[in-house]
Amino acid sequence: MSQHHLKPLFAPKSVAVFGASDRIDSVGQIVFQNMLQSGYQGKLYPINPNHAEVQGCKAYSSISQITEPVELAVIATPPQSVPGIIEECGKHNVKAAVIITAGFGEASDAGKTLEFAVLENARQYGVRLIGPNCLGVMRPDIGLNATFNKGSAITGNIAFISQSGALCTAILDWAKSNDVGFSSVVSMGASVDVDFGEILDYLISDTKTHSILLYIEGIHDARSFMSSIRAAARIKPVILVKVGRHAAASKAAISHTASIVGSDDAFDAAVRRAGVVRVQTITQLFSAAKALSCGFDPTGNRLAIVTNGGGPGVMATDYAIDLGLVMANLSNHTIETLNQVLPSTWSHGNPVDVIGDAQADRYQYAVKACLEDPNVDGVLTILTPQAMTKPLEVANVVIELSNQYKKPLLTSWMGEAQVEESRAAFNRAKKPSFRNPESALDVFSFLSAYHKNQKLLMQMPGPLAHHLEPDVESARMIIEGALQEKRKILGEMESKALLSAFHIPVAQTMVARSPNEALLIAQQLGFPVAMKINSPDITHKSDVGGVMLNLANAPDVRAAYHEIIERVKRIRPDAQVNGISIQPMVVKPNGRELMVGVTNDPVFGPIITFGAGGTTVEIMGDRSVALPPLNTFLVKDLIHGTHVAKMLGAFRNMPPVNMEALESVLLRVSEMVCELPMLMEMDINPLILDEHGVLAADARIVVDVRPASADRYAHMAISPYPTHLVSNWQLADGTDVVIRPIRPEDVWLVQDFVQNLSEESRYFRFMKSVQQLSEPLLVRFTQIDYSREMALIAVKVEQDKEIELGVTRYAINPDGESCEFALVVADSMRGTGLGHKLMTSLMDIARTKGLKRIEGEVLKNNASMLKLMKRLGFTTVVNPEDSSIKNVYKVL
Repeated sequence: MSQHHLKPLFAPKSVAVFGASDRIDSVGQIVFQNMLQSGYQGKLYPINPNHAEVQGCKAYSSISQITEPVELAVIATPPQSVPGIIEECGKHNVKAAVIITAGFGEASDAGKTLEFAVLENARQYGVRLIGPNCLGVMRPDIGLNATFNKGSAITGNIAFISQSGALCTAILDWAKSNDVGFSSVVSMGASVDVDFGEILDYLISDTKTHSILLYIEGIHDARSFMSSIRAAARIKPVILVKVGRHAAASKAAISHTASIVGSDDAFDAAVRRAGVVRVQTITQLFSAAKALSCGFDPTGNRLAIVTNGGGPGVMATDYAIDLGLVMANLSNHTIETLNQVLPSTWSHGNPVDVIGDAQADRYQYAVKACLEDPNVDGVLTILTPQAMTKPLEVANVVIELSNQYKKPLLTSWMGEAQVEESRAAFNRAKKPSFRNPESALDVFSFLSAYHKNQKLLMQMPGPLAHHLEPDVESARMIIEGALQEKRKILGEMESKALLSAFHIPVAQTMVARSPNEALLIAQQLGFPVAMKINSPDITHKSDVGGVMLNLANAPDVRAAYHEIIERVKRIRPDAQVNGISIQPMVVKPNGRELMVGVTNDPVFGPIITFGAGGTTVEIMGDRSVALPPLNTFLVKDLIHGTHVAKMLGAFRNMPPVNMEALESVLLRVSEMVCELPMLMEMDINPLILDEHGVLAADARIVVDVRPASADRYAHMAISPYPTHLVSNWQLADGTDVVIRPIRPEDVWLVQDFVQNLSEESRYFRFMKSVQQLSEPLLVRFTQIDYSREMALIAVKVEQDKEIELGVTRYAINPDGESCEFALVVADSMRGTGLGHKLMTSLMDIARTKGLKRIEGEVLKNNASMLKLMKRLGFTTVVNPEDSSIKNVYKVL
């Protein structure tokens, strides 16, 4: 595999600094001084046309005067000069540039013109850009400090990526005094070219980076961001701060759902689904990173507290419950153990109060017992410096226990002078310690969220969740019919027909266009009935007096028809009225009114929401949101994220509801979102649920045209599992083979396949000796993003067990037009045509993605692979950097 295209940015062998200067406190002076003082290990070239020497180094008037290769350009010159500099860099074969200069698109129309020129020149020559208007880039382990920050950074294993340069300077200053080190620091600035997605891609395979921290103000490309952050979070902890949490939702929203779901709801749902931890402050950002780097194994949110003070224990308990944590119910065995080792006056419950005179041994017994309790997911140990307390001895005991157990063990040594030495001991041992219990509990909540979100990350639903397929074609015809009539809001009949096409139970509805017709329909449906105005111009019918309920006889129906029509014409004389819709009153004495909705976030696309229903839905605000596609696991998580979930079990005199029916509706809504890109907003409100089943009493749907795309799921931030790519094939001997996209649960299937390959086959595939795949590599191979990569495996079934026979995969290159492939088949499958079949299937998929070229590397002694490439029409050339490798490629 070729090196990552951002390597010249993170590991350049040579750097040219444009605008390097001797003028004190100029940006160019600080940047070049930082490069000199940080001990950069590569070649450094100051470029300044007005000086022969800068800070004691020979200066160059232009990059063309440098006779050796330059990999990275750092630009700190006036904005008008930058387009020309990028062109010069391109001609000199520079591959990356950091534009520190401000005054581009963020400043004025003239700046936008300059920015466009910079981008045009960069794209012409293949120069990748960070910035403009950024602090710069740091890579402390190689002495790269291409920033105008006054000071350097400690070498460490945290990568910090920020959209705010000012915040970077504050964090770098804080980090140095708190002994926090970095593998990389990237200030992204305006992000006109390289964005979060590509940087995260690089950090995934960067061995220097163990965890990734992000400061985010906004996302430019949701699909790229989600693809990369999900890939990164499968390998390394990713923690982020996102500002702008309280941006108001659109006032022009047509549906209830759109009016109550703000952009931060969508972002929060996205990062949860990505397996990422979101925090609210910078201190929490680094505290969470420190805790996740301690080797803890987060498993849940059940907490035990061990304290020598009742007051701090109770305060911590209150705060833990506020955070949604669960105070662990200690097992009988743990209680018995503690009874034997603690004074009779101990609290006999959680929090475990070991009493104020507790010494190190008492803490050791209590903390150890809690850590060993299967009902406990983590322990917070609190110490207050009382007269008999020996803080350092207790600290050493807790440090030793932390080394023995994988469960999170957090500490809060309260006070100052008497616990200072203990805090130093915790820091030396790299154990998370906090000045107050609240900060420790925040971090435990983040660890719990990380565990939960990692389970969400593992889910890979397909677009269709049921064996009973929906009538997608009919649904599309309903939408297209409305759009052809220049309507975006579907009528009630159309909306319910759309739900019916996806097998969502709806209340039978008929439309009357006269009082007599209303009477006949009511008698046919059976009393009592509900009557509602039928108008494409009126979304919230009750707001204009367009709804009347529980009409029990013929005179009431006739009178209601006249009353609704007259009232609506008075309040909304402009509205087109197409009669009155009539449906039976839904009588469900044990029914709960719920709401299921869809809205479209401008960044993340379709969002599914669930919560309490009825007319007060906006006021109550009881909702949970999720990004589609959904499966049963994700649906359960969505439901349990609401307060109304507590009312779905046995409640007062009501039996528990039919949860399977509710889950089925949410899965069907996910199918609608996947298969109907033109679905923009939807409310099913109320959705009435009882012990017998579910019924959509009312629905409103908004549709619109989307741009055409070769990717059928381009409208979604997360691509569903591509079930349409599953196919059957047969070997010449009659063996049935299934060729399908790889799934996360294939991890052990892949490991067995690799282990059963011959040593030669493993060497040909990985170009080095490999016995088995590491866990990170297994995750990387099986948990893929189908929007930017593909892996097809061929399997057969023997004794109800799948056996992998071969695999081929591609990853789309940064140019978006080509991809790099790999192929390997079991030794027993050579000569069966399986490799040919897998490759042709893969190339077909690449073509449908709009890719124009497929390429790869093959060892020159891998004769069978080179023979297959020739049969498939690939061109073969010797790799210019390694004669033992042949590059193969084919235009698709």
